[in-house]
Amino acid sequence: MDTVHNIIKSITDMGATAILPIIITVLGLVFRMKIGNAIKSGLLVGVGFLGLTLVVGLLNSSLKPAVDYYAKIGSGFTIADIGWPAVGAASWVPPFAALAIPLGLIINLVLVRLRWTKTLNVDIWNYMHFLIPGALAYFLFDSFWLGLVVTLVMSVIALFVGDLIASKWQEYFGLEGTTCTTIIYSAWGYPIAWLVNRIIDFIPGLNKLEFSLSKINKKIGVLGDPVIIGFIVGLVLGAITKRPVTEIVTMATGIAGVMVLMPKVVGVMMDGLSPIGKSAKDFMIKRMGNNSNLNVGMDIALGLGDPTTITTTVVSIPIVMLLALILPGVQFFPIGLLMSVTYISVMCTLTSKGNLFRSIVSTVVFCIITFYLAGFVAPGATQMLNSAGVELKGLGTDVTFSEIWNLLIYWASTLVK
Repeated sequence: MDTVHNIIKSITDMGATAILPIIITVLGLVFRMKIGNAIKSGLLVGVGFLGLTLVVGLLNSSLKPAVDYYAKIGSGFTIADIGWPAVGAASWVPPFAALAIPLGLIINLVLVRLRWTKTLNVDIWNYMHFLIPGALAYFLFDSFWLGLVVTLVMSVIALFVGDLIASKWQEYFGLEGTTCTTIIYSAWGYPIAWLVNRIIDFIPGLNKLEFSLSKINKKIGVLGDPVIIGFIVGLVLGAITKRPVTEIVTMATGIAGVMVLMPKVVGVMMDGLSPIGKSAKDFMIKRMGNNSNLNVGMDIALGLGDPTTITTTVVSIPIVMLLALILPGVQFFPIGLLMSVTYISVMCTLTSKGNLFRSIVSTVVFCIITFYLAGFVAPGATQMLNSAGVELKGLGTDVTFSEIWNLLIYWASTLVK
């Protein structure tokens, strides 16, 4: 078991940019693509994801001066927001982690064959989102089998939710043949954003507000272009955080660059995924009939190329920082959470159908919920992280612990103690 665990851990440690080309190439060969075309598709997806990583890194580095400024202002924060990389690494420590990916893939293939799902999840990198609640259950209840079952149940839920949102995902983002299986956003972020939109529907005035980038462009011309909006947001954010002029210009240019580059790198990913999607569809139709439209489950990052999503991100981040300082009972400054706003905004924009106002409200509401739920689960999260070898001096948490299933696992553990 240790050998299998080490092999799988070594593969996942390579990161999505290394894993995706391998998976996509193998998938292409399974779906009877020519070997050259399969390799090309795999490399394009890998290069596209590498580009996404670099652009998200650019956004984080551009915003870092403002984040540092607000973090110093805050006081009374007793919980560390450690971010998803440390939590993701800790999720691979439980002894059942080595079984999670092969068993999850087998279950997925069986469910596809039985036509219970049309989602084929190739997002191996994000199995950590299934493992986190499994690891939490394992360390809090000291049960191998409970941890494994929780992990596999999460992997199955991601498939059914992928089916549920596939048509909306493809229609809004234009990502034919794909869906999202990053469960924290598809099965947790989507319902929150949906509920926010339904509430707005009942508020007179707000329910009529159609605030979209296309309408902004028509009314104010070039000033409504995403690159200009990004630059202006950077200038304003730099000014209110009292940065030097040279730093303000760097921040503004970096954010503007994100607005331009993000759609480009997503386009590279789609150049690789589109042939895979077509081959998968043809392959499944030959074997299961015309109703067998297979959707490839992918990372939430695939939706980052949408201009409204990027604009939602850069506008929401300063709002979230400010709310962390003024809302009562917030126990941590959202340093780790701010790294995830980029991805949170994807599902919020999808649910809001590109309405910028609703997308921003949904994203901010998700973050507010995270403030309180992630803080509530912090004792259980800290126990899990310490048990997994992540040494914390005090309490620690992360956006992933705000999910309802982690909340229920921690709550149940408090009842049995």
